[in-house]
Amino acid sequence: MLYYAYELNHAALAPLREAAGFGKKLLESPLNPFAQTFGGRTVAAAFDLFESMTRRYGKPQWRLTETTVNGYPVAIKDRAIWQRPFCQLIHFERDKNALLKARGKVQADPRVLIIAPLSGHYATLLRRTVESFLPDHEVYVSDWADAREVPVINGKFDLNDYIDYVIDMLHVVGPNANIVGICQPGPPVLAAISLMSEARDPDLPATMTFMGSPIDPRESPTVPNKIAMERSYDWFKDNAIYTVPFPNRGVMRRVYPGFLQLGGFISMNQERHVNAHKDYFNHLVEGDCDSVQKHREFYDEYLAVLDLTAEFYLQTIRDVFQEFKLPKRELMHRGRLVKPEAITSVALMTVEGENDDISGIGQTQAAHDLCTNIPTAMKIDYIQPGVGHYGVFSGTRYRTEIQPRMREFYLNYFNRERETQFQLANPHLIHSS
Repeated sequence: MLYYAYELNHAALAPLREAAGFGKKLLESPLNPFAQTFGGRTVAAAFDLFESMTRRYGKPQWRLTETTVNGYPVAIKDRAIWQRPFCQLIHFERDKNALLKARGKVQADPRVLIIAPLSGHYATLLRRTVESFLPDHEVYVSDWADAREVPVINGKFDLNDYIDYVIDMLHVVGPNANIVGICQPGPPVLAAISLMSEARDPDLPATMTFMGSPIDPRESPTVPNKIAMERSYDWFKDNAIYTVPFPNRGVMRRVYPGFLQLGGFISMNQERHVNAHKDYFNHLVEGDCDSVQKHREFYDEYLAVLDLTAEFYLQTIRDVFQEFKLPKRELMHRGRLVKPEAITSVALMTVEGENDDISGIGQTQAAHDLCTNIPTAMKIDYIQPGVGHYGVFSGTRYRTEIQPRMREFYLNYFNRERETQFQLANPHLIHSS
């Protein structure tokens, strides 16, 4: 009934939102003499705040149309190159002619497959992460679907399906790519590469990077980890799962609603969000356009949420956060035991934030202990001082300190692969000592 109440509340407030929007436009009109008065700006700000806090935020656009290479602008086009009911793979294609002009030569770049988290927000939350790789990499991103928009005729989607999707996407991108799991994808990505390694899959990536991921949530447990342990599996099943109502396309699908997840996000930093909206109101009254725009850009993304299928959410709660099956080496995938020790040729990098309140210190590092047969020389662990969870993959310190390390890591293995290919193609040029 909660989901139905949510939809009813949204519909009931629709006339008031329309009225607030109309009032705001009227009070901001340059033809209105009341518009530039303190009272006019205050009422207009109140209308704006009401509308922004009661509307539903749709899936944001990527808005990545251009990057810069050697000082030259290079056009970007995002295109879906693979699609399943619950996900599509986006390739950010760079204009080849512009790249040739910028570099003066034809040059291949390392391929980066970013697996976005399926934990409430859309993949566009990683817009700045994608943007940072575009000048020097071919970038691919998993773009997860909102479960409430997937008709029930398309079947279920659980953690096993997630792992299969990751393997399929690696097959599409091709061998020797660089896969990045940000936050939630850590366990299923590690599972996928473990299974591929055991099967000697020719499309194995060259490297895998985990950023703020709950590989082993027993390490430095945070508030979300403790909540998962304090409540039983049945509690989550009875209190977090609801049926999608009409008129959504996924009507009758059982889901963990995005608005519940968003409520959890906000409650963790409630005071900060309240103060942010107070400041937003004051900036509207003062006419501080830059601050107003920054607030809108952040919250247009932050408040846009999607639903997760019930089976995926519940299986993740049980297997990852309650029974710790991956670090205990008990995780099964369609009857097969997941064996991280099977990974021998994929280099490993882990990145954590010193102040991460979602995935505590050590949770991501645990990947090193599980992947026992990766040579030490092929492992890197980095802890970024002074950043929280989102600072691991976004913000100034990510751009200036974390991403350059990732770029160097990928380029190192990319150059090794190119040298190997050159030697195989030109054996007559290889001399023994």
